[in-house]
Amino acid sequence: MQAVVLAAGKGTRLRPLTEDKPKVLVEVDGTPLIEDVFNNLLEIGATEFIVVVGYQKEQIIERYGDEYEDVPITYAHQREQLGLAHAILQAEPHIEDDFMLMLGDNIFRGNLGDVINRQQEDRADAAFLVEEVPYEEASRYGVLDTNEYGEIVEVVEKPDEPPSNLVMTGFYTFTPAIFHACHLVQPSDRGEYELPDAIDLLIQSGRTIDAIRMDGWRIDVGYPEDQEIATERLQGESSVVGQTE
Repeated sequence: MQAVVLAAGKGTRLRPLTEDKPKVLVEVDGTPLIEDVFNNLLEIGATEFIVVVGYQKEQIIERYGDEYEDVPITYAHQREQLGLAHAILQAEPHIEDDFMLMLGDNIFRGNLGDVINRQQEDRADAAFLVEEVPYEEASRYGVLDTNEYGEIVEVVEKPDEPPSNLVMTGFYTFTPAIFHACHLVQPSDRGEYELPDAIDLLIQSGRTIDAIRMDGWRIDVGYPEDQEIATERLQGESSVVGQTE
């Protein structure tokens, strides 16, 4: 399955770490964020990376060239950062069938393969890895509401009153139908084309989107302190592995 990696952001909240580099080249435990993403996607069968680049894109292109671990890389250019739905559309010319989508600034250690398996079932038009967070934190995320079958029936971006504490994590699988939905999205109050709005259009059109609950953990590296938290978490896991070998 092809894998789209969103790597165009400036990472303004990560400054000073991003003053001289794109966000996805910030290192966690000695590894750039985007390399951790690549490694996760390789483990679940990525056959090609489509990397959406923008801010200081030359650094990413020069570093990784046209392949990573023998898997080809195609670059799509987002010239203005106008939201995730807009970023996804930059990958549209390169996508042939169902595909994975991962945000380039997330560290994942979890059951990503379960999402792929669900996508490969005929009944699923999309599948998302989701997690529960405290209700008081849910308003910071795209919040999901599901039915009794675990299908997503509503997505609300950063709601004042969340319908649940189930949130999107930054790993998804889609059919190419998501592109049509992204084309229909109108700019939000922030002036951006929001992915949750595109997902809602899919739901309204009768598409089936399944929520796969995370078994593991992930850290969205959005602030400098998140880099420290992720590094400590990874080093802690490494020491545990070393003790059990």
